[in-house]
Amino acid sequence: MTVVSPAVAADPAVRRRRRAGAAGSSTGWAFLAPFMIVFLLVFIAPIIYAIYLSLFRDQLIGGSVFVGLDNYLVAAQDGNFWAGLTRVSLFLAVQVPIMLFLSLLAALALDSGRLYGSSFFRLSIFLPYAVPAVVATLMWGFMYGTRFGLVGNINDSLGVNLPDPLSPDLILASIANIVTWEFVGYNMIIFYAALRVISPSLYEAAAIDGASQLRVIAHIKLPAIRGAMVVAAIFSIIGSFQLFNEPSILQTLAPNAITSSFTPNLYAYSLSFSGGQYNYAAAVAIIMGVITMIIAYAVQLRGIRKDGQS
Repeated sequence: MTVVSPAVAADPAVRRRRRAGAAGSSTGWAFLAPFMIVFLLVFIAPIIYAIYLSLFRDQLIGGSVFVGLDNYLVAAQDGNFWAGLTRVSLFLAVQVPIMLFLSLLAALALDSGRLYGSSFFRLSIFLPYAVPAVVATLMWGFMYGTRFGLVGNINDSLGVNLPDPLSPDLILASIANIVTWEFVGYNMIIFYAALRVISPSLYEAAAIDGASQLRVIAHIKLPAIRGAMVVAAIFSIIGSFQLFNEPSILQTLAPNAITSSFTPNLYAYSLSFSGGQYNYAAAVAIIMGVITMIIAYAVQLRGIRKDGQS
């Protein structure tokens, strides 16, 4: 037990320091309050409300009733949900590595200083990111068409029969092509920015040692931008699990290939706005949020450990 001596407690200097500390603390909270209010209203409140909705179920008789975790148990046995999750997982496993690899190649080409017209090259690759996803999907959708688009025109002009990109077998690859086209430039900028801050002294030391360009890339550039690659991978993982715009827009052009449960987000949207199952849709959204958070955290943790080992 701490005993405060009367002399210290009565010391005017100590009392002034305590009052100054209390005033500084309240001033800090006053500056922080606007951000905390916006953060709670915009970020925390929707999550809490979605969790609240997921614990209820609307019934014709009795209205909204509390069902606990029943919606989550139903989702665990829902074949449509798992089919959509499997589809976006396949999309993530194939599309993200290809997109990041292409972005890395473009960034390394720009950073090499040997690329003619590098400014035009950089702008050309980044430009698709400035195109709204809706416009990009519509543009590619009409190019994919076998009866009205570019593929159809090629078939008619050359007398060939190209595979239908909007068929059930190729629709996921077609969507992956659109997403790759949209985001290669965005990830290229992340990698290029990381490459530009590498100390020139490392390149000078490598030149003195007679290192080739491949060895410079393997032993200097790639380790130096590992943090940027982890960030780009996390953004891409989150984007893959949030896949919605492209299949939603292409659904009109390929109704036989894209169902209402093609991706978990599209499934939640259909449940909520077409089926009126708001509570179950909230449970699906919460499950997807948790899965995305776990995988993104695992990738970040692995990246941090590799940084610590290097």
